[in-house]
Amino acid sequence: MSLGPLHQIALSAGGDLDAMVVFYRDVLQLPLLGRFDPPGIAFFDASGVRLMLSADAPKGQLYYRVDSIDRSASDLAKRGVVFKGDPVMVHRDDAGQFGAAGIEEWMRFFDDPAGNLVAIAERRQPLGG
Repeated sequence: MSLGPLHQIALSAGGDLDAMVVFYRDVLQLPLLGRFDPPGIAFFDASGVRLMLSADAPKGQLYYRVDSIDRSASDLAKRGVVFKGDPVMVHRDDAGQFGAAGIEEWMRFFDDPAGNLVAIAERRQPLGG
């Protein structure tokens, strides 16, 4: 098992999501994929990697795309990774903002040795879909 490509990076908005959206959209000219209030998050296309700005994000988060959360988690657990919980569906893309409409995004989280959050992410067709 190997991790897939980097799927998403999350950055703290430092308490001012509006200023961060203006900076990344207008100054750096990254395409804005969507903004959701609540919970106070915005997504950009950073050259094929999704950038998430969040009012509540800690300093560093990495998300790796995998074909199967279950297989990848099993392989990582054999290497000593301790997960924070079971896989969770974090988003169902009913509007098709991030690809095909209706695709679910599932993630499973763990910490690196310095306490940065790392996730494995799988995009999947919903059951029965």
